[in-house]
Amino acid sequence: MKALIQRVRSASVDIEDQRQGEIGPGILLLLGVEKSDTEASADKLLQKVLNYRIFADTEGKMNLNLQQREGGLLIVSQFTLVADTAKGLRPGFSKGAPPAQGEALYDYFVRQARTLHPDIATGQFGANMQVSLVNDGPVTFILES
Repeated sequence: MKALIQRVRSASVDIEDQRQGEIGPGILLLLGVEKSDTEASADKLLQKVLNYRIFADTEGKMNLNLQQREGGLLIVSQFTLVADTAKGLRPGFSKGAPPAQGEALYDYFVRQARTLHPDIATGQFGANMQVSLVNDGPVTFILES
């Protein structure tokens, strides 16, 4: 399971010109699910996301995590994140989870996030989404379980 996280001042996701979810300061998380992923890998990744120290403390150093910052978490599914780009000029998706597995693990990840953090917003699995963000920094990391 892979997550591309971006520290944001704000982020939102729209589907067919309708706002699906939005947050203020916090993390925009693009989530990719691979065939080999399980609920255990989702749990491991979620703990990493919630506790990853990417927010500035009073001295301006990245020492605070999302929970300490009390920021929002916008979770958006993105199967292209697990693409194999090593060869050729077209991405390969053989590592990606089939849609049913991907959706089940995405839903599980969101449910678990909601039990552990108060400010969660989401996109919609499999939808054509328009994601907007104001990247803070910019600060962007790829996390894997």
